[in-house]
Amino acid sequence: MKNKILGIGNALVDVIIPIDNENFITQLGLKKGGMKMIDQETKRNIHTMLKDYAKTIATGGSTANTIHGIARLGTTAGYIGKISDDEFGHFFRQDMLDSHIIPHLIISKDTDTGIATTLMTQEGERTFATCLGAAATMLPADIIPSLFDTYSHVHVEGYLVFNHDLILHVCQLAKTRGLTISMDMASYNVVEANLDFMQYLLKNYVDIIFANEEEAKAFTGKEEYEALSLLSNDCATSIVKLGARGSIVKHGNSITDIPAVSAHAIDTNGAGDIYASGFLFGLMNNMPIDRCGYIASLLSAKLVETTGAKLSENQWKQVLTKLSNEQ
Repeated sequence: MKNKILGIGNALVDVIIPIDNENFITQLGLKKGGMKMIDQETKRNIHTMLKDYAKTIATGGSTANTIHGIARLGTTAGYIGKISDDEFGHFFRQDMLDSHIIPHLIISKDTDTGIATTLMTQEGERTFATCLGAAATMLPADIIPSLFDTYSHVHVEGYLVFNHDLILHVCQLAKTRGLTISMDMASYNVVEANLDFMQYLLKNYVDIIFANEEEAKAFTGKEEYEALSLLSNDCATSIVKLGARGSIVKHGNSITDIPAVSAHAIDTNGAGDIYASGFLFGLMNNMPIDRCGYIASLLSAKLVETTGAKLSENQWKQVLTKLSNEQ
């Protein structure tokens, strides 16, 4: 029997560092409240300067977050990513195993594991410095073709479109082996910078597309339902997320409005990733579209009520108990 879902993406470790001196931000060449891609040397300098500060670490990366949620819901899932044989790489692998995710990890000998560093001020404002590290060095040759024979679906993140050869190779391997493909558009900036290539991927490979309002507009030039309709010209299932207003789904010829689940939002980081977890879990288990959307919305609502891109153990217990009682 095939495993259900294989994910591929940028394998990152999220490192959150509360700081009491905002001067660190400017000293490090960062803009308060912004996000900057940094090189390995800069990343090492930041962590050396802040080595005595308390840190919270968790595995990250869009697809890794989604696969983590799928596994917690009880569906067999695997993950392809590239890490280094270093402390953070060991942490990433162990978290995959602890979360019952099958790790298909490629090891870089020359580059550190990718780290997304978050500097958090006392009032809660976050400044991001991301070093992709080993994740950025993943090549088509790193992917083992026979691996796809053991899965029925592959999920990729939009951030991989910057590596055209890699994502195209993955999509071709999946299609020739009969797998369905889902993609999260990741960011409107990503869509705008790679519009022609993303149009090609959706037309020729992608079966299920996830987009928020901004991403859908960047791709189609249209709003909400018009954008959903245009996305559906190429994809069998299209989802446009509307934040606190819920989401809309077109599956085949039918449009389904998915209400939002009420939540007191304090941090939306990772909400789109875990939405995909819930929706794909439902779809892979042959649930009706409104049920898929409900599970996705429930997970997102729970996540935005906490800080970080993953649910706590207590939140997972609440979610799984609720879903079980509703069956």
